Amino acid sequence: MSNKPDTVQDDDELPVQVDFSKGVRGKFYHANTKLNLPVYLDEEVQAFLSALASKKGVEMSDIANDLLKKDIALLDVLR
Repeated sequence: MSNKPDTVQDDDELPVQVDFSKGVRGKFYHANTKLNLPVYLDEEVQAFLSALASKKGVEMSDIANDLLKKDIALLDVLR
């Protein structure tokens, strides 16, 4: 292992010191970008939704969204 600041440590993938002086702030920023975050389902829930979607010939995400929208509507009524 060398003591030079620009060398890679044994357990690191990046050099100890990285030069960002030529970096461009906001290069990959896009205003109003909409992210679709993943939702992780329990195994039995996914199996149920997958079977139902297959039976109906639709995407599993359509089934999940429909069920969630109905739950949201019920919660709004109860408020």
